[in-house]
Amino acid sequence: MITAIRNAWIVTQDSERRILKGDVVIDGERIVSVGPEYNGTADREIDATGDIVMPGMINTHTHVAMSVMKGVVDDLLFPDFLDKVFVIDSDRTDADLALGTKLGCMEMMRGGTTTFMDLYYSEDVIARATQEAGIRGVLCWCVLDQECTTQVGNPLQNCKNFHSRFKNERKIIPGVGLQGVYVCNEETCVGAKEFSDQVGAPMNFHLSETRGEVNDHKRKTGMRPAEWLNHIGVLGPRGVAAHSAWLTMREVGMMGEAGMSVSTCPASNMKLATGGVAPIPEFMQNGVNVSLGTDGNTTNNTLDMFAEMRILGLLQKSNRWDATVTNAQQLLDFATINGAKAVGMQDSIGSIEVGKYADIVILDGKAPNLRPILPENMVANIVYSGNSLNVKTVMCQGDIVVEDGVITTLDTEEVLAGSEDAWRSLCLR
Repeated sequence: MITAIRNAWIVTQDSERRILKGDVVIDGERIVSVGPEYNGTADREIDATGDIVMPGMINTHTHVAMSVMKGVVDDLLFPDFLDKVFVIDSDRTDADLALGTKLGCMEMMRGGTTTFMDLYYSEDVIARATQEAGIRGVLCWCVLDQECTTQVGNPLQNCKNFHSRFKNERKIIPGVGLQGVYVCNEETCVGAKEFSDQVGAPMNFHLSETRGEVNDHKRKTGMRPAEWLNHIGVLGPRGVAAHSAWLTMREVGMMGEAGMSVSTCPASNMKLATGGVAPIPEFMQNGVNVSLGTDGNTTNNTLDMFAEMRILGLLQKSNRWDATVTNAQQLLDFATINGAKAVGMQDSIGSIEVGKYADIVILDGKAPNLRPILPENMVANIVYSGNSLNVKTVMCQGDIVVEDGVITTLDTEEVLAGSEDAWRSLCLR
């Protein structure tokens, strides 16, 4: 099927960060033309006159199935938050995991996210629900010490089994998750890294999210978490370290030498009051690939990447007393092309270029908050003024999952109605 998106402003996010005026043509799953007017016939025509076409955004750290737990652990101290979440997590069913996944996917696709990196258990259930939703899941099965888990069986073996079952599924990239050094001993961490290397799977893990985590690990091992992971050979180019807020410059240098990515989650860290601000300028200076994550709906309460871009930029500027750090173009990079690199798909997604998958978002050019629209201010308007309500149409790998603001892949009323029942069954205890 040929799809032609006509007469749009195209924020390509290509290597030159070009902004073009013209058409985007898709043949099946992939982009075949960007910019010039398409004179051929198309099976599907989308009039995007005056609208902005941008790449689908990539959320590199979340826990999508927790979307039905929204609002149950707000305004708690971090230890109390963890205690309550662990109790709820231990009693979840496949049904509410699937429902939570669909609810979270609905929120993400309505907000212009076409790929997300998840860290949770029961990723097989999450994968099936994600396929129904129609966006792409990089799903990292949570691996931790067996004595610390409620999973049935060995978590690393569960991860391996999941990878074997889903490695050839469309829009599903099975990955390896590490909960964090606080529940993962050396054998667990090394085993997870060895499996990631063996099959070429991405690996997502929590790193240095809190000062307590860092201090406890240093007392236990004599090293800070990133130092210890580097020492045992776990840092590497497929690793995506979430949070990464309590790091020394020595650790940042180690992460850069290892070719790592980080997924910074500013809204979650601020809401949980865990302190620390991720050293974004230093990451970039040391060759660490910076991407952006929302974390889950229990810690952030939203999976909105527009909000996350803006929050990250404001936090960094305020914290550094420097309005020039994390400029608008860099923030958009974090949410698109850098996110693609983090999940190992920079050759396939993250920008609007010939040969890449058609992961495309169309923003309403008539929205007052995005006007005036000019090439000179377009990226800044997307980052600092845009929001999820501006999203009109979303394509993931050539499939339209949102059309004129309406989700096309799921029975939204059924999901929404079921979410309250799921919340009551999980959270009213």
